[in-house]
Amino acid sequence: MTADGGWVRALGLLAGLGADAVLGDPPNRWHPTAWFGTWAGWLERRCYSDSVVAGVGYVVVAVAPVTLLGMGVEALGRRWPSLRPASVALATWAVVGGRSLATEGRVMADLIDAQDLPGAREQLSHLCGRQADELGASELARATIESLAENTADSVVASIFWGALLGVPGMVTHRAVNTLDAMVGHHNERYEHFGKCAARLDDILDLLPARVTGLLAGLASSDPVSTWRVTIRDARNHPSPNGGWCEAAWAAALGVALGGRNLYPGGRVEDRGVLNAGGRPSDGVAVRGAARMVRAVTVLAGAGAAVALVVSATVRNR
Repeated sequence: MTADGGWVRALGLLAGLGADAVLGDPPNRWHPTAWFGTWAGWLERRCYSDSVVAGVGYVVVAVAPVTLLGMGVEALGRRWPSLRPASVALATWAVVGGRSLATEGRVMADLIDAQDLPGAREQLSHLCGRQADELGASELARATIESLAENTADSVVASIFWGALLGVPGMVTHRAVNTLDAMVGHHNERYEHFGKCAARLDDILDLLPARVTGLLAGLASSDPVSTWRVTIRDARNHPSPNGGWCEAAWAAALGVALGGRNLYPGGRVEDRGVLNAGGRPSDGVAVRGAARMVRAVTVLAGAGAAVALVVSATVRNR
């Protein structure tokens, strides 16, 4: 990457993050992720089979056009350099969901504070797939904080990370894989085998970004050293190879205890280890703090990526 290329990619990332902060997600009917979801759903209906091999083929066929499109955009940018900043900015705006994520958290906090539990249970479906019918205020708040933490890694930090490293192809490929994981990467009768490839590939792509998310959450907290200590100690308590790094950091930064028993549709139960044992129960105040943490980590990730891009490109071209 040339020095100019580093500046262009950095400016494009920052412009796209600015668009997300001001405008939020593109409208659903124009959102590329929604288009991809429609394509992936159509493809699943035609190639589904209860096997890992079928799932591998599904991921390859679903994601390949997206990756090729990203590579085409990069090629156009090399031929017409004036297009490069706008293409990176548009791709960043399309794949990053920081503002929408923080907004979902604030809405949930309002509902919990108003003791509108039916509304809060409905709102939780916007963030995760847990069975919420019988959840009380504290459990709804806990589920929200855990979802905000993990989704910050998935829909913010990982997108910035792969965009900084590989440009538009990296961003759109990660978003496609992450979308497939949300669609088919579930432990249930239909997807246990078919969705395994999507789930494992998403884990691999989020491996470093999840740990960066925990690092940045510590930086955004009032006591970084304590937050990092809890994160490193408790991340292993989470069943996900990545989720614990995000959720433990949020728990420590907010002073709450996360983890425990989760119920999912179909009666599936998941017992998770406790993160930040001894922390207070989650509530509306903690949810607001979690939403603020989303914004803070987004800013830190964007600034860090931009600085890294410029410094790396400058050093390479000395």
